[in-house]
Amino acid sequence: MGLVSAIVLFAVVWAMVFFVVLPLRLTTQGETGDIVEGTHASAPADAQIGRKARVTTYWALPIWAIIAGTILSGVISVRDIDWFDRMATPAVSAGDDRGE
Repeated sequence: MGLVSAIVLFAVVWAMVFFVVLPLRLTTQGETGDIVEGTHASAPADAQIGRKARVTTYWALPIWAIIAGTILSGVISVRDIDWFDRMATPAVSAGDDRGE
């Protein structure tokens, strides 16, 4: 896995964890009784986005490390999840000494 692939994997994991963390400890405007004109009662009264981004990062790092470690170790490859046999087996060239 290259550097860009690792960054993209972290971004995907971070975004997925962020969507899980967003509704945690949410206090709505309807619960506080202070509904701003033009908003829904279910809108957050205090979103605390910075705190939730920090919590997301704390959870995303170990999850990313487990996934990246699994990919780098070779325990699971892309060919393991090819359920419909769409990927051809890699051809070994005659001059390649890895197959000998």
